[in-house]
Amino acid sequence: PPLTFLMVQRLFEGRGFDRRWVPLSQISPRLVGAVIASEDSGFCQHHGFDLAAIEKALQHNEDNPDRIRGGSTISQQTAKNVFLWPDRSYLRKGLEAWFTVLIEVGWGKKRIMEVYLNSIEFGPGIYGAEAAAQRYFKTSAAKLTPAQSARLAAILPSPLKWKAVKPGRYVQKRSRRIGAASGTVRRDGLEACVT
Repeated sequence: PPLTFLMVQRLFEGRGFDRRWVPLSQISPRLVGAVIASEDSGFCQHHGFDLAAIEKALQHNEDNPDRIRGGSTISQQTAKNVFLWPDRSYLRKGLEAWFTVLIEVGWGKKRIMEVYLNSIEFGPGIYGAEAAAQRYFKTSAAKLTPAQSARLAAILPSPLKWKAVKPGRYVQKRSRRIGAASGTVRRDGLEACVT
């Protein structure tokens, strides 16, 4: 997809636009593992929806209404980012579910991961793994180290607030947890559907 609603919105907000599409084969498997570890450890096992994660998020949100947590999978996030607008509504959630089913059936896991890693926002005006790797670490997405990959995955929930370079204490701690979880992802073959 050439542009997403979010990219256009951010352009109008004056945040710029830096996106460099690369095939999945040119993105470090370490980043793939880090993203699976941080965003959706069941990515290769589910068919677009992780019902346990959704239930857990609903319970958390009921107990903590001031700290909303999402339960979306990488497939759902890809559907939302590529086809829909950045908004919280039942209409958008319903359309997100529909598009998630379509991409799970039509694209498959490798394509979903490729689109996700080329479309996700990594900072103000920074979209995709290649642009993020170049901007933050002066390297290509293919050459990202495990630590750099964990750092990029760590900022995904809030890429406009958190920093991959010179991160605060929270992002440093989150990066370490993701790095450790990435080892489990690799060891347990939780990324097998995309490698």
